[in-house]
Amino acid sequence: MSDTTHNQETLRQWLLSDRPASRRQARLGRAYIIWQRFSDNKLALLGLMIILGLIFVAIFADQLAPHNPVQGDLRNARLLPPGTAGYLLGTDDQGRDILSRLIHGSRLTLMVIGLVAVIAAPIGLIVGTVAGYAGGYVDAILMRITDIFLAFPKLVLALALVAALGPGIENAILAIAVTSWPPYARIARAETMTFRNSDFIHAVKLMGASPFRIVLVHVMPLCTSSLIVRVTLDMAGIILTAAGLGFLGLGAQPPLPEWGAMIASGRRFILDQWWVAGMPGFAILIVSLGFNLLGDGLRDALDPKEAGQ
Repeated sequence: MSDTTHNQETLRQWLLSDRPASRRQARLGRAYIIWQRFSDNKLALLGLMIILGLIFVAIFADQLAPHNPVQGDLRNARLLPPGTAGYLLGTDDQGRDILSRLIHGSRLTLMVIGLVAVIAAPIGLIVGTVAGYAGGYVDAILMRITDIFLAFPKLVLALALVAALGPGIENAILAIAVTSWPPYARIARAETMTFRNSDFIHAVKLMGASPFRIVLVHVMPLCTSSLIVRVTLDMAGIILTAAGLGFLGLGAQPPLPEWGAMIASGRRFILDQWWVAGMPGFAILIVSLGFNLLGDGLRDALDPKEAGQ
């Protein structure tokens, strides 16, 4: 036991060394400090647990779901209340198990937020760093395009795009991604402008690096931490936008178990059979809360102002 404690203390001292002997040691030490600050925030850990739980449920949905999510028993299981034998969260108007639909709907939720983040974040990062580093008319043109997108409410613009492209989960993802990148571009531009005239950028220029290499290798990595925080905080809004499109019939189409569409189908029974719309609404609430708590924790942990404290 004493040897284990000694080894842990030695490893901790190695990670926290103020004179790292290699880049690997410096990176691992930085990651360890970030994790320490993050783990001190109990609400952030709660948010992380919620998101990890969502991922676990999505991966093992086939094993966890007690019933078929798209087929129900109209004759014997229509609108059963929660707690009924075999139906923990009740059934909907088609006799389908709500719990099974929520479990399989987590896959659609993760797919939406994952694809939107993969599409929107790189676009915003590229536009923002190029505008911030280049300046001049390039900055003016890119930022005016960004302002045009920011001038429209996100949901309204997404509705217009989906109406033009047609209903469906793929078109909904594309519409949400197109409306989500402008804030990331603004953040990346602001970050880039703070250090584009820094000494290390001038040193890289003197070494003969091209503007493309400077932006890609030296500028973009410095903007990543702020972008990760913003993307994580935006996940709740992405979920709500996707649910809003599903509620209006422009997102995932029946019989897919999308949470927004489940709320739409259950609004007719909200007074007597509240669980039909209430359960997917509660799932959206919990997942959105988890992303918000995780984003707040990441923001505090990655804040460079905290590094010296």
